[in-house]
Amino acid sequence: MDTRVAVDFLDHVAHVRLVRPERLNAIDVVLLEQLVETGDRVAGLPGLRAIVLSGEGRGFCSGIDTSTLAIKPGEKFPIDIATPIRGAANLAQYAVTQWRDAPVPVIAAIHGFAFGGGFQLPLATDMRIVHPDTKLSLMELKWGLIPDMGGMALLKPMLRPDVLADLLYTARVFDGREALAIGIATRLAEDPVKAALDMAREIAGRSPDAVRAAKRLMRIGNDELDGRILRAEAREQLAMFASANHAEAVAAGMAKRAPDFRD
Repeated sequence: MDTRVAVDFLDHVAHVRLVRPERLNAIDVVLLEQLVETGDRVAGLPGLRAIVLSGEGRGFCSGIDTSTLAIKPGEKFPIDIATPIRGAANLAQYAVTQWRDAPVPVIAAIHGFAFGGGFQLPLATDMRIVHPDTKLSLMELKWGLIPDMGGMALLKPMLRPDVLADLLYTARVFDGREALAIGIATRLAEDPVKAALDMAREIAGRSPDAVRAAKRLMRIGNDELDGRILRAEAREQLAMFASANHAEAVAAGMAKRAPDFRD
């Protein structure tokens, strides 16, 4: 099996890297499975004090592998979103939300682009360091879908409702500067990976007992609401995959033509 996710562990900091640059770190079921396995393994590393999440190559993550979208209405989607694997979260959701549940702070380093699922992936990290020119988009509606990797549960408390509505309904692309202005980015940096590793090492220099206790305090609340939203995401997405309008959105997007939707 090809390696999609790699880990370096040095000086109490685990650096988790998406390593599928030839496909722009696109998300498929193998990458999701490896992310979950990696998250479990990293969380148990002796001496772990901080985690950095980044993507190799031209960008952080281009989102769902478009080859997985080329299915006909009624065909089974290759990623099982109907079955929870941890609590209310299915595989795709837990690959994202696990970082919020990690025992130590998690910092995302985002460069190049983060689209769709690739935009949702770092939302559960504690902090997000973004290059100013990074292109970001909550792109699911472009493909006749909805965000279903925990994005709605994570974005609702993060953004003003009208700002979230703008990003969700238009699926527009925005840059790192706007991400900072609206509260998605924590900081901007010309070298997000270096900045994230520097921050992680600073955290690693604090009392590990105090850092882990602070992370537990940050996590309190919203579990019941999160579960309801995660289940609703999966339910709504399953309906989208079965729709003719989703198939038309994908066909139009691949052919670079205007879609012809039916009400």
